[in-house]
Amino acid sequence: MPRTGRPRAFNRDEAVAAAMVLFWEHGYESTSLAQLRAAMGNISAASFYAAFDSKESLFREAVDKYLSTYGQVSECFRDTSLTSRAAMEQGLRQSARMQTEHSHPLGCLLILSAVNCSPGHHHIQEILAKEREKVHGWLKDCIERAVVNGELPESTDIPMLVTLFETFLRGISLQARDGVPYETIDAAITQLMSVWDALSAKRHRND
Repeated sequence: MPRTGRPRAFNRDEAVAAAMVLFWEHGYESTSLAQLRAAMGNISAASFYAAFDSKESLFREAVDKYLSTYGQVSECFRDTSLTSRAAMEQGLRQSARMQTEHSHPLGCLLILSAVNCSPGHHHIQEILAKEREKVHGWLKDCIERAVVNGELPESTDIPMLVTLFETFLRGISLQARDGVPYETIDAAITQLMSVWDALSAKRHRND
C-alpha cells in the first residue's frame, strides 16, 4: 500500500505560538532559525521551510497570533459601548497589566520585536508600524468621539492629546521590560487620566 506522506511532527498553531514568544523576547533579527526549529520540536530545516516558507512568513503569522491573543487588550480603545474616557482608561490599564505579566515576555511585541533592523529588514519594521498605526487611529477616534459627545471641550488640541496618550502607551513596553511593576504604571495611568479630567472640567466650566 503506497504511503501518503509522513504526518507533521508538530502542531502548527503551537509552533506559531512558540515562535511568537521567541520573537517577542529576542526580536526578529536576533531570533535564529535554530532557535525556532528547536522550539518546534527540533524539526529539520527542510520541514521548517515546507511548513512556513521563510522566517519572515513565520513572523507574519506570529504577529497575527499576537494580535488575536495578547494584542486584544488594545481593542478596548475602540469600544463605543463605553464612554471615551472609560475606553481610554481601561485600554491603558489592560495594556499595562498584560505587558507586566510574567507568564510571557514583558512589554509589547509590536514595539519591541524590531526596534533595530538591518537595511534589508526595514520591511519588518514597516509591518509592525502598520499595526501600531491602527492603534493610533483608535486612540484618535476615541478622543475625537469625546469631543463630539461633549466629554471634552471643542477647543481640545486633539493631535497633542493623541500624542500624549500614545507616547505613554508605547512607553509601557520599555518600563515593563525594565522591571517596573504594574502597580507603579497603574498609578501613573491614574495621574495621566487627571489630564483628561482637567480638560473635561474646563469644558463644564465653559457651559
